[in-house]
Amino acid sequence: MASLTPDTQLIALLERIAQKDEAALRALYDLTGSKLYGLALRVVSSRDHAEDVLQEAFLNIWRIAGDYRASLSPPMAWMGVIVRSRALDFLRRRASERADVTQELDDALSDSLAGDAANPMDTAQASELACALPECLRKLDARQREVVSLAYLRDLSHGELASQLKLPLGTVKTWIRRGLAQLRSCMAHVT
Repeated sequence: MASLTPDTQLIALLERIAQKDEAALRALYDLTGSKLYGLALRVVSSRDHAEDVLQEAFLNIWRIAGDYRASLSPPMAWMGVIVRSRALDFLRRRASERADVTQELDDALSDSLAGDAANPMDTAQASELACALPECLRKLDARQREVVSLAYLRDLSHGELASQLKLPLGTVKTWIRRGLAQLRSCMAHVT
């Protein structure tokens, strides 16, 4: 393949990938991975997330290589669109997960804190709540305490928690929901 132009070489690799040639996928990754990683990194702004996006993109390329048409676009442009699409999908999923987590925290806080303007009573009550929160957290089951703490103190999404803790996503969501309900109940007895 050394005498082929870069586009011709990539097109040939895509044709082999369409036939499920794993060696061709490795070769394509070796030739284009760093450029496509750079594109993913520009979109998601995180090295770890860019690696995840790139992996998803190459899995997608593996699945749809047979759909590539050289007459419609150069191979790098086609793969760039796939990477960009995977990166934007990642950002949308992350924003959605963060919105869910933020809403849950806002709901929990609004249930336990009253008033908008700070006054001496609010300050005293906030101080009591701040002292009571660690005690209420200690009352949670260890796994619930872990997922709630990671979600809010380290700002991890449900998906990131599930991945990090190697747990099903539904389990993580249930533990967070139940943990917040118990915290809400415990904090209500403080005020």
